[in-house]
Amino acid sequence: MDRIDKIEVIPSKSSYSLDDTIHLLVKFSVQGKNRESFTEQNWTEAYNANDVSVKMKYEVHITSTGLRRQKLGKPIISYKKAAIFWTRNPKLVNPMKEKRVWVQVAKNFTPIIKLTEEDVRQELFDFEEDYTIKASELGKGTHKVRGNVQVSWQKHHFLDKNDVHGDILPVDIQVD
Repeated sequence: MDRIDKIEVIPSKSSYSLDDTIHLLVKFSVQGKNRESFTEQNWTEAYNANDVSVKMKYEVHITSTGLRRQKLGKPIISYKKAAIFWTRNPKLVNPMKEKRVWVQVAKNFTPIIKLTEEDVRQELFDFEEDYTIKASELGKGTHKVRGNVQVSWQKHHFLDKNDVHGDILPVDIQVD
């Protein structure tokens, strides 16, 4: 069973003035069966079956709590794509193996190649995004900010289709 784990929202500072921009670092990780099955052996099988890309969509929505829940800022809607490819680069794979298949992860069209299987999994299944809100949207006072996270992907050779959700625990934001 897949789940969103280790959800954190970290404000850049503890107190903001009314004309500041609030920067929140949103971090979370997808854990479970699909993450564990994302291995070099399965990449090779998928490559041989011509299933050579995995696309993940993730969304982050932040709201303030109080008398009425209010959406804050623009939601983050972003994508990560893993492209499975054949390589001759001995740094990426064990040169003694018969097949040489590896993965390149692209976040919003920026390609990243990691050298270990675990680093590739972290790049695809771990998320860290900056979320910005105008302090004037909140108004003066102490505000509880919370939200939710959603990650989805389609079925592939070794991955089951899934749509996982997680809630962001409230964080206090002080606006003076």
